[in-house]
Amino acid sequence: MKKLLFTTFILLLTIGSFAQEFKGMAIYSSQTQMKDLDISGDGITPDVKEKMMESMKKAFEKTYILTFAKYESIYQEEEKLAAPKPSSTGVNIEMAFSGGNFSKFYKDFKKKEYTTDLDIFGKEFLVTDKLENFEWILTNEQKKIGNYTCNKAQITIPVTAEDILQYEEFKKKQESAKTSFFIMSEPKERVIEAWYTMEIPVSNGPGKYWGLPGLILELHEGETTFLCSKIVLNPEEKVEIKAPRNGKKVSQKEFDAIQEKKIKSMTNGDGVIEIKMN
Repeated sequence: MKKLLFTTFILLLTIGSFAQEFKGMAIYSSQTQMKDLDISGDGITPDVKEKMMESMKKAFEKTYILTFAKYESIYQEEEKLAAPKPSSTGVNIEMAFSGGNFSKFYKDFKKKEYTTDLDIFGKEFLVTDKLENFEWILTNEQKKIGNYTCNKAQITIPVTAEDILQYEEFKKKQESAKTSFFIMSEPKERVIEAWYTMEIPVSNGPGKYWGLPGLILELHEGETTFLCSKIVLNPEEKVEIKAPRNGKKVSQKEFDAIQEKKIKSMTNGDGVIEIKMN
């Protein structure tokens, strides 16, 4: 099968063929498989572990909205109001580290930059950096998603020396650890798989992903799948696309360093995060 290497800077020519006022919305749902995740620790019974795993699985099942125009877009989680449910096990898990519940991811294709608002336990940051230049490999594989004909593209992300070093350090610390949270798996080469449709020729997709000659309708990122369930082109209601503005301005590298420092401050002497069971 013949494959072509496709770089993102060429894609702006495709976008340029669109009318200036073209806008649209794409609704995505996400699901995450938990097969590579494990939880262990003193006081965590099989029943508690099962309920914790189920709670985390539901926490990853979300709905996102991508609002896009010719040169910009905003991607964010759909806001929902729901009453909190008490846990029958007495265990409550908050998935709030590194990013609030409704963080926004803004793409500016003219500047080739992104801006996103993230937080670390309540402290807000405004991260601005260059859009990643994905080197997509296009294939001839096709399938239908709804009424749209989609083509398959992939990115291969190799294992880095840093990945291997982190895993080796984790294994050494794990040998003496008595309590741990997430178990780190051996790093492997990752393949990001996207299905895009040229029937909607906008170089965009969920989250940070872009750079294909059509809107991404399905994306497989590790154990997480994003699937587009609804598309509205040129909606009658006014569509606003505004970059987030709140938070301390930092680059992605600066934010990652701050986050890493916070994680280290939460670990015990064995280098793992402890769970306090009440």
